[in-house]
Amino acid sequence: MVSAVIPALNEEETISDIVELLVSIELLDEVIVVCDGCTDNTAQLAREAGARVIELAQNVGKGGAMMVGVRAARNDVILFLDADLIGLNEQGVINLVTPVIEGKADMTVGIFEKGRVATDFAQTIAPFLSGQRAVKRSLLEGMSDLDASRFGVEIALTRYAVENNLVVEEIILRDMTHRMKEEK
Repeated sequence: MVSAVIPALNEEETISDIVELLVSIELLDEVIVVCDGCTDNTAQLAREAGARVIELAQNVGKGGAMMVGVRAARNDVILFLDADLIGLNEQGVINLVTPVIEGKADMTVGIFEKGRVATDFAQTIAPFLSGQRAVKRSLLEGMSDLDASRFGVEIALTRYAVENNLVVEEIILRDMTHRMKEEK
């Protein structure tokens, strides 16, 4: 089965919808939200929606929060999702995790399409920056710098995949986007 890990920093606007969807998907065995120094209601809303919540007193950055979630997870496949997603759906989640579950890929990377112009364009230019990924736990345990990468975690994951000749599959996530920083 799969553990979903969602690093979150003050995402009370979107976290409930994401967690409610994830807990309804049979392929996912657990949903872990790591509140990375949250000062809003993200933790409470995630817990009410059915997630296991880990609250960090101080912000450690996205990479550190992700690794806290990985260490707490009990499964061999980890699904990372951003906490500010809009339009996440069951099929997108299934498409992200299936190649890793079936051993056809070491990692998948979700690419937004037909969401917002700004996020679609950004992902066309730099698809490796996507926070939507499924990966084998064993690969994460081999990465020594993920904790320290703070917000460069996607670059660190991509670099690790390239350096280690991992099989990475890009998955199109239609009609998905995330909240823009200006909206937060």
